[in-house]
This record gives sequence, structure tokens and C-alpha cells, in this order.
Amino acid sequence: MMFELVASLSVTISAPSPANYVVDTSIRKSISPYIYGNNFPDWKAQNGLFTLARMGGNRLTAYNWETNASNAGNDYHHQNDGYMGASNEPGWSVRQFLEPAQAHGAAVLLTVPTAGYVSADKNGDGDVNKTPDYLNVRFHRSIPNKPGKFSLIPDTKDRFVYQDEFVNWVEKVKRPSTPVWFSLDNEPDLWGSTHQRIWSKNPTYAQILANNVDFAAAIKRASPKSLVFGPANYGWMGFRTFQGAPDANGRDFLDFYLAGIKSASLKAGKTLVDVLDIHWYPEAKGGGVRIAFEGGSEQTRAARIQAPRSLWDSTYVEDSWIEDTIGKQPIRLIPRIQKQIETHNPGTKFAITEYNYGGGKDVSGLIAQADVLGIFGREGVFAATAFIIAPGDIAHMAGFRAYRNIDGRGTKFGEIGLAVTGGSPDSDSLYAATSSNGRLLTLVAINKTKSPQPLNVSIRGFKANGATGYSYTAANFSTPSSLPATAKGSSLSSVLPAESVTTFLVKKL
Repeated sequence: MMFELVASLSVTISAPSPANYVVDTSIRKSISPYIYGNNFPDWKAQNGLFTLARMGGNRLTAYNWETNASNAGNDYHHQNDGYMGASNEPGWSVRQFLEPAQAHGAAVLLTVPTAGYVSADKNGDGDVNKTPDYLNVRFHRSIPNKPGKFSLIPDTKDRFVYQDEFVNWVEKVKRPSTPVWFSLDNEPDLWGSTHQRIWSKNPTYAQILANNVDFAAAIKRASPKSLVFGPANYGWMGFRTFQGAPDANGRDFLDFYLAGIKSASLKAGKTLVDVLDIHWYPEAKGGGVRIAFEGGSEQTRAARIQAPRSLWDSTYVEDSWIEDTIGKQPIRLIPRIQKQIETHNPGTKFAITEYNYGGGKDVSGLIAQADVLGIFGREGVFAATAFIIAPGDIAHMAGFRAYRNIDGRGTKFGEIGLAVTGGSPDSDSLYAATSSNGRLLTLVAINKTKSPQPLNVSIRGFKANGATGYSYTAANFSTPSSLPATAKGSSLSSVLPAESVTTFLVKKL
């Protein structure tokens, strides 16, 4: 009886179809080096993985650069404290972030508080609303422009904190070797809940546009060559309706924001916001559980593996409340927003400065992270920073290594993206790039199935002379396994392990 059952099962289980692709080396597009980013990297454990470091999050909205006092809002009791630094040295917390990031060759994105108030003390005594007239007693006004000359030693007694003076201080202490950019605060569409002691209700469309114009202009005066990122929306309802703002009047928020920034920039005679910035924590579910958390059931894991398709795929509809609001149409997040940019403020770059697909210790997290990085490069995203890839997120780190340290000796995915056709996005993905000198072809191949999968790649315009594969699976997140590959002439073939991410280094004849 047992034999009959096993025999019956063996008939119904089939191997995945081969992943057949064509790579055309004549169709080329630069991949932004800033898509491999993280918020608050641990440089000792993550050396070489990240090209962009963001100092962001709810703590930064009320950060006082003069004394390093801060308030995390409802993330931690609406309390003023010294969490970001006991030192009262101006900019100490920022310096501790900035210096190691630049020493490791990473660009830096710093948050400029724009909510109007920053913490005045580090008392650590719980909710500031226990103090009578707390807004005036426990906070200082945060002002975009200083009326007088900048100082590297600001006046801490005047109850004003000037953000252009902060930007000037950064300009004086940063290294010139790597870029330092500035973000217009963090998730203002949630201030009415996260930072309700400062904003009792969320800003309106008109208020946040005026806010961003004022602070962006101040940043540009202090640092004319820097890029400014905004508005750092928290998610879907943030960048569609600014979390139900009363003056939405049926208008898409990003349409309004882009057009408003364009108009203000024309009036100012310079670009005020260079990079449209959003956050994206997937709402996709599997087995009734949102994927943006650790591990999960088989259904959750399967949904996590497919979820990156909502960034681009016109054939994919995820299980989420977002789909319920758009008539079960594909989200296609990146092309959707790029079209809005092209319509309302052409030339604006696009960034996703917070995202996390969950499964940081699970093979589904490896696959999703690697897929997302490949999509960012192919689809023309300018900058991206995960929130937060910690050293313990071994699966996510393996997804980064597949691009940033392929062979354990520092070899990286190419800078020039190549056109790829073929495959089936539900079961596999392939991303291709070449080095700037054209001598090395790099291919990231992802098998999303639970069975080994044959891979066949036809490479137009490139004569191969051997290839080496480096593969990550559930059994090895720290060090890739060697994977045999045959690469000769214009073709490459191999067999991808089940649920794996493999990077091939293909040498030119």
C-alpha cells in the first residue's frame, strides 16, 4: 500500500520547465550604483555590502542637531531623551553615522527635520504631554533659514534650531570623496499619529508642499550641489491620498506633489527636490499573513517569493488590500510612479528609501531580496535603502552578496545592465550586466521552485570562454557554493538548485 502511494505521488510531481533566456549585449542601460543601500548599516559585520547609507526613521523627525536630543513619538512613549547620543557636541550623532559610512565608500542620505519642532531636552521622563505647555517647554522651533551667519557652534540658548545651519555644518565636516544628500524628514503622512505631540493632525496637501518647498530651498542655499529627496511617504495610501488628507479632492498626492515642486522650482530658478522618495513595505499576504514579517507558513513564504513582481509585472495580482482598492489590477509600482514623474515633473529621479520583504533568515527572504535588487537595477531606480538589514538577517545579506561580493573576493555585479527576455517570472528570474570594460558578464539567476531547474542562456554579441557559478540556498547563506556551468560561444547552461540565487561570472573569449 505504501509503495502504491509513493508511486502515485511520483507521477503527479513534475520538475519545473527549463528557464530559457536571451541576453542581448547590444541593448544597454546604466545601473545606478546607489540601489544597494541600507538604513544604519553595521560596517564591522557588513563591510562592502552597501553603497548608500541612510540615517532615517521616526527618531529623526524631532532630532536636535545642536544637542543630539530626540523623540521617537509613539514608537517610544513620545519621550524626549538621549537615545541618539549622550554627547551635547553639535552634530555628534550625525558624525558617528557619517564618518564610517564615508570611510567605507558609501554615499550618505541624512534626514533634515522639517516638522517645525525638535526636542529641547534629554530628560527621558515619558510622554512630554505631562509637562504643562509642553510644546514650548519641551521643544525648540525648527526653522529652515537662519537670519544671520552660519556657525559650527550653534547657540543652544536661543530656542531655535536652524536646518540650513545644520546642512552647512555637514558640508564642513563631510569628506568630499563620496556624496552626501538630504531627505525632507520622514513619513509626514503619519505625523498625526507618530508625532502627534508636534502635529495633532496629519498635514494637508497644501501644508506639506509648502513645508517641503521652504526646507528644500534652505538646503539648496547651504548646499547647492547636493540632492534633495522628498517627500518620504510611508506607503500606498500616503502617496495616493496623503493618508486621507482633507484637501485631497480626488487628486493623487504624487501627481499634486510633483506638479507643485515643478512650479516652485521654476519660480526659484533651480531644482528644489531632485529625487521623489517613497517607502514600500509590501502589503501582500500568504495564508492570511502579511509577508513583511519573519518566516511564516509555506503560503506566506510562497507569497513573499512572488511579491517583488508587484514592483513591475503587468500580469501579476497579489493578495492584498491594495488590490482591493484598485479593482484587482496589477500594482506595477515602479512603472506607475515613473509615469507620474514623466507626466508631472520630468527629470526627477526615483528612490525607495525604506523597504523590507521579511524572511530575513529564510530562503524566501533570500530570493525576494535578490529579485528586488535585480528589479531596481533593471527598472531604473536611482536609490534604494532597506530598513533595516541587520547582521542577523543572514538570508537578506546573502541576497546582497549575490550582487556585491559574488565570489568572496569582492567581485561585483556589472554597472551596465543588459536586455533580458524569456523565462517565467512565477518560477525564475534572470538579471544580466557587464563590467564597464566589457570583459566580464555577470548573470544573477533565481530559481523560485522547490526542484532543480535547468538554465539555458543565449548571449547575443558576447563570446564566452568559461563561467563560474556561486550559489546561495537555504543550506548556505554565509558562503556560496560553487555551481558547475558550461559557457562556450554564445551560450551558457547549468542546473539551478531548488530555491536558490546563483551569480555566474562569464569570461569573454
